[in-house]
Order: sequence, then structure tokens, then C-alpha cells
Amino acid sequence: MSQLLPRLRGNLDLMPSPVEDRPGLLIRDGYHYTPTTLIIPPLLAACLELFDGQHSVREMKDRLYELTDDLEASGLADHLLDTLDKAGFLENETYFAIRDDAHRGFAETPVRYAAHSGTGYPGDAVQLNDVFGQYMSDDAGIGPLVRPAKLIGIAAPHVSPFGGWESYQAAYRLLTPADRDRVFVVLGTSHYGEPDRFGLTRKPYLTPYGAARTEVAMVDRLEKEGGAAVAMEDYCHSFEHSIEFQIAFLQHMCGPDIRILPILCGSFARSIYEGGKPEANDDVKRFLGALGDLNAREADRLMWVLGIDMAHMGNRYEDQHPAVAGEGEMVEVEQRDRNRIQSMNAGEVDAFWSQVQGSKGDDLKWCGSSPVYTFMKAVPEARGLLQRYQQWNIDEQSVVSFAGIAYQR
Repeated sequence: MSQLLPRLRGNLDLMPSPVEDRPGLLIRDGYHYTPTTLIIPPLLAACLELFDGQHSVREMKDRLYELTDDLEASGLADHLLDTLDKAGFLENETYFAIRDDAHRGFAETPVRYAAHSGTGYPGDAVQLNDVFGQYMSDDAGIGPLVRPAKLIGIAAPHVSPFGGWESYQAAYRLLTPADRDRVFVVLGTSHYGEPDRFGLTRKPYLTPYGAARTEVAMVDRLEKEGGAAVAMEDYCHSFEHSIEFQIAFLQHMCGPDIRILPILCGSFARSIYEGGKPEANDDVKRFLGALGDLNAREADRLMWVLGIDMAHMGNRYEDQHPAVAGEGEMVEVEQRDRNRIQSMNAGEVDAFWSQVQGSKGDDLKWCGSSPVYTFMKAVPEARGLLQRYQQWNIDEQSVVSFAGIAYQR
């Protein structure tokens, strides 16, 4: 009997090849277990659906013969299987070993190293200070802002800083060095974490500016009180950008030796697609309660920071048509975004979540919806002031929206 093909991992990033003279399917590991990126030619990409744990190597060779009418093409089947295996892209022992080593390595390392310095922002502290200084300067963007008298938090993008700097500016220019005595509770989107889970870590966050100290006592209490929804020393922290970008901006504004409580918020997909509130899951309810208790105990010590993007539209995000910022359908998207922001800013958590649920499984694809909901439940007294709203073409056919928001009590 012919050998069964392993399953292709379900947590890979798949997209059309961006290389003009190398058509096919680009595959990469969003979890950063392996740095390998593959471009699978169209002929072999047609065989990937057979990697489901139910089809055999013989069936793949037969498929290739049908496509090429060439007996020699069967050798490509062995090559494809070997290449995917060595890359760690199949659900087999090779992948499990790579994954377990990565998780163990993150758990054992003493700090959370900067994963995006040198790519998402400059990797040199002097250059970073210069670039972020330009982003925050009076000459760069939106002009002077009025800081609320009782500022308790901000919302900023987690898109690449060069694309969203005006909204980053609108949020972070509200902070001053005097805020460095606060503990910054950073709620970030967990793009790869499990749904209905909250990723915690005790590790300091390292950037070119230095190490931001994680408030371990608060982490310990959330782990104790948060129950099964807590993913402790969550590996997703090791590569997730939604918090890292916020830490770099916080250090720029308030100094490198800040104290932080970084929390990755997994999606509330079950609630979005099946109905009910996120806290219908008892584990989620328990964690939201623990975070709310933390706010009640420590309100005067905390500054909340939401690292959130909003709508994701266009070809990159599996829409059947391109999107252009501020044009066509994106005019309607802006109005829908603003309706949600209005509910957020008014503290109307049920209205906000109804808008997310009531749009065909969130057809706007707000990846920041879970941090927003988490914040609204934990800090119900917060009221927001929209400082700036933006749409940005992340490529020629796709748009991301985001905003800078101030929160006051």
C-alpha cells in the first residue's frame, strides 16, 4: 500500500507568488518556527490539496502524470514531499520537533528579543530615535493635541509605523515623560494565538532603546485569577508585532525603563461566527473579570494601550476585488468604521459587539476587535476621543484602516 501523505499545516501563510518570473504559490511560516519561504510552481501547487492525511504518494504521482502525460514527472512528487518535510510545513515528526524546540527556546530565554527591529523600524537606537522623532514632531503631521485631564489610555495602530505614523502620532503625542511612573497595560492583537485565549509573559521586552520591564506581580496575579484562558509564556509573544511596536513608541515618549503588562488577545471567533457574547465562554469570562479586578485595584497606576488595526479590505485579505484608500467601497467602510469607533468611545460595549457580529462574520475583518472588547469590559468607565482616522494602501490592491484614540475616565 502506498504511503499516505501527511497533512499540510493549517497554520501556514499562503499567497500568490509576488515574484514576477516565478509564478505559483508562496508558502511561509507565520509562526516563525522556520525561516524557510517556498514558492511552489503551479504544476505542483495543484497537488497540495492531496496533503490532507487521506491521499497517498501514489495518488499524487498519478495526478502529476494526468497533468503532464509524462512518466518522469512522478519524480517531482518525491521532491515536493521531501521539500515540504524539510521546511517543517507538514504535520509530522519533523514539524513537531521544530515547534517544540521553538517553544522551549522562548520559554528558556530570559528576555523577549526584538523581532521586528531592522525591518518594521530601525534597528539602531540613534536611527530609531531620529525616525520616531520625525514622526512625533510638530512639523510632521496633525498639529497640537489636547490631552484629556484624566487620560487613562490610548489606542494606536499596529500596522508598520511608516504606514500609520500619523495615527501613531495622534495617540502617542498625548503621553509625556511624567507617564513613565505608570504601568502600561498593552493589549495587542494575537494574530496567531488560539481563539478565546490571552497570552502572557514575564519576560522584559527588548527594543533598540533597551528593556521594558514586565510587571511580574501583575502577571502572576492574572495567571492565578485568569484561569484556563491564560496561555502562560505564550510563544506568540516571541514574534507578534502588535505589542512590540507599542513598546518602542512608549519608550520613545517615556524613556526606555518603563514598566509594562503585555497581553495578547486571541480572537473571539466563536462569538463572531456562532453568536453570543465572548464571555459566554466561562474561561473568557473569568479572565475578563480578573482584568477588571486589576483595573479596580490599580486604576491610578495604570495606563492602557491598545495596539489595534481595524478593517482589512482588498485582494490580500481574500476579497474578490481591489481596494483603494478613500475611494469606492472604502468610503462606506470609513463610515462603518466610524460607527464602531463611536460605540467604542461611548463605552457602548454591546452596541460595538453587535456591529462586529452583525456583519457576516465581520466582513470588515477588524483584527483589533478582541483587544477593544477586552478593554471595554475591563475598563467600563473609559470614554474615548477620536484624534485621527486613516486608511492606508498596504499594497496597490489592499487597504488597512486604523486610528489614534485617547481614553479618559
